Amino acid sequence: MNIPSELKYTKDHEWVRLEGDIATVGITDFAQGELGDIVYVEVETLDETLDKDEVFGTVEAVKTVSDLFLPLSGQIVEFNEALEDEPEKVNADPYGEGWMIKVKVSDPEEVAALLEDADYKALIGG
Repeated sequence: MNIPSELKYTKDHEWVRLEGDIATVGITDFAQGELGDIVYVEVETLDETLDKDEVFGTVEAVKTVSDLFLPLSGQIVEFNEALEDEPEKVNADPYGEGWMIKVKVSDPEEVAALLEDADYKALIGG
């Protein structure tokens, strides 16, 4: 199982890569494996400002639809439009081409509540 050490994680199986005040967000390798073949990613919150833990979109797999929860409060400034035509990128490369959104973080203190890689591994029994 791929759990990069330079990323932060949530209990909802999302990962966060921080670059200044911009956070790139996607779902973890574990999450995409549990969901199975992803057929659709929907994010209708572009340019909206949401609070931490609010739903920013959904991911649809062959067997289920799951809400996507925002790991940090802020404004959603970008959606990975490549996922509209190729949602399977989330399965193939969840930490790279399968990223979902970029968020301009409004409360940097929330970062401290995110999980380190070792804590996330423990959460999923790794």
